Amino acid sequence: MSDLSRLILSNLAYNDSFSRRVAPFLSEEYFEDNSDKIIFKIVSGFIKEYNTTPTKDAIMICLDKVGELNDGAFISCKNLVDSLEIDEKTDQEWLVNETENYCKERSIYNAIMESIHIIDGKSKSKTENAIPSILSDALAVSFDAHIGHDYIEDSEQRFEFYNQVETKIGFDLDYMNRITGGGTPQKTLNIVMAGTGVGKSLFLCHHAAACLSQNQNVLYITCEMAEERIAERIDANLFDMKIDEIGALPKEMYKSKLEKISNHVKGKLIIKEYPTASAGATHFRNLLDELWLKKKFKPDIIFIDYLNICNSSRLKNNGAVNSYTFVKAIAEELRGLAIEQNVPIFSATQVNRSGFNNSDMGLEDTSESFGLPQTADLMFALISTEELEERDQIMVKQLKNRYNDPAKNRKFVLGINRGKMKLYDVDVEEQNGIVNSNQSTEEKAASGYDITFNDKFKKQDLSSWK
Repeated sequence: MSDLSRLILSNLAYNDSFSRRVAPFLSEEYFEDNSDKIIFKIVSGFIKEYNTTPTKDAIMICLDKVGELNDGAFISCKNLVDSLEIDEKTDQEWLVNETENYCKERSIYNAIMESIHIIDGKSKSKTENAIPSILSDALAVSFDAHIGHDYIEDSEQRFEFYNQVETKIGFDLDYMNRITGGGTPQKTLNIVMAGTGVGKSLFLCHHAAACLSQNQNVLYITCEMAEERIAERIDANLFDMKIDEIGALPKEMYKSKLEKISNHVKGKLIIKEYPTASAGATHFRNLLDELWLKKKFKPDIIFIDYLNICNSSRLKNNGAVNSYTFVKAIAEELRGLAIEQNVPIFSATQVNRSGFNNSDMGLEDTSESFGLPQTADLMFALISTEELEERDQIMVKQLKNRYNDPAKNRKFVLGINRGKMKLYDVDVEEQNGIVNSNQSTEEKAASGYDITFNDKFKKQDLSSWK
């Protein structure tokens, strides 16, 4: 046992103020000797149950109750308890900092050893794909000193928060920017709802192409279509060509168009395919770790096509879990991933049977689980009718909006070119006559709506290279 680990264990056992600060972050894995781990478990268990540090007698009584200890192990533990003592002169802040550094070093050491164990094929439950996550978790070990926002003392910090410009990822569609106040913030889950064939994937592909055009890094995860099919749709959008014409392009012309895009766009687009219902937030997290390690790629926005055919990392869809609970779990895990990665996530969901032919659908038409709209930050429906199809338009209806007043601009129409996988703004006059739309009249027309982007996310004029 090192002098530092003994010092930590001594103060954990007998220094109440120290134990309250560090106990939540310590783990038995950080202690090397078996006797250290046994005493740590006794002390930490006592603190959790009785909310105070134990006495030496209490530790010894608990030690007597530990089963399956041979004489040698018991004597070793008893000698360790006898040796534990604290020095009142030890600086508390120094000790906390040294304990944090100790935990980091032990965590990294354990992660390296576990990775070697996996590489040697000795792990039955983990593969080499888990190594990036294991290492990143070890590097992230730290003592979080923040214990809450003090309403009075932290008022200046709060005022600065009120006045800081929030980073948002904007749309290339005027009314989508209107309803979101200039785009979607980071750490959010945004859901498109529509019936089969209406345009869920089209919307996701269009917005992915628009984000790429804004020099953003885009990750598109598909659980429905092949990677090449998604790329084909984005090709059609960026090339401004019908999707059935892409395959007929001569190779040199195709390469020329891609070269023009690569010369004007600084962001990257990665498309990853998973089998239907086989992947969830844990798989996506591992993918993000691999992309960073292998390509130094970190997305600014993530698209997942689509939520209902993902898997839950917490629940098994084996019939024992109802669809409400299962889909809600997926939504919560994806929103957690958005917060963890500091990005907006876009996904989609189907409408239920009653909402399939509904021209004015609501949240109650959400397929499988009402837990999804409860979790989402933004949710809107895409509605198509024969009349709208004849006019090459699609209607958008806000269902839930944490960014703005959902009653304002509740409904609006967008132009749609299904052949080119594109959406576009229509003339303002086309918005007239929409029932219960509550559209604002004081805002600027579609071509003049003012959005302030972070310099990184400026929308480019693509007309010169399409």
